[in-house]
Amino acid sequence: MSDALEKAEAAAREAAQNSVDIAQIVAVVLATQQATQQPAPQAPAPRPAFDAKKWVVIGGVVVSVSLAGALVALAIAIAACCSTGCFLILRALWRSLANGR
Repeated sequence: MSDALEKAEAAAREAAQNSVDIAQIVAVVLATQQATQQPAPQAPAPRPAFDAKKWVVIGGVVVSVSLAGALVALAIAIAACCSTGCFLILRALWRSLANGR
């Protein structure tokens, strides 16, 4: 009986050791899975469709503003030339009147 008892005791020790080993293996596997889990990648936002009308309007506004700016610059240049001519003519008249002619 002693022999059977020793065999049973050895089997119980081996089973206990196997249980501890299996528990450690399960713990390592779970820790590895948690460490390597990444959140699911999100789908990229859908690109909006190309809207040609929007770009035609933007181009039209830019061209209109540019033409208006060019006309304003041209008006300022013409006014500057006219005022310079008037100034020179008036200065010549003033000198003529001042010299008594």
